[in-house]
Amino acid sequence: MKFKLIIALVEDAKTDIVLDAARAAGATGATVITSVRGEGLKQKKSFLGLTVAGQRDMALFLVEEHRATDIMETIADAGSFCEEPGSGVVFQIDIEDAIGLESQVAALRNVLKEDEL
Repeated sequence: MKFKLIIALVEDAKTDIVLDAARAAGATGATVITSVRGEGLKQKKSFLGLTVAGQRDMALFLVEEHRATDIMETIADAGSFCEEPGSGVVFQIDIEDAIGLESQVAALRNVLKEDEL
């Protein structure tokens, strides 16, 4: 079974919405790293040398490759990434090997069999 790592950088207010949407689309779990920081095209405004910016979270999803695109598009829709500039970004990368996913692989095999029927 092949996997993709989906990485979503999300406004912290939308993290739970994105996690719920990803799970509904087939993600079997996630890891969330809180309080990450980044910059886009425009630098954030500062006040007395302190940057004024909302917090972001990084959500990591290890998903079966055939479901990755659907999950990624669902995340983007849930987070309004295309409608609201600066609201988030999501991308995927290939995973060569993964260890420790036995219970998830068993569940994914059952789901993939159902999809084939």
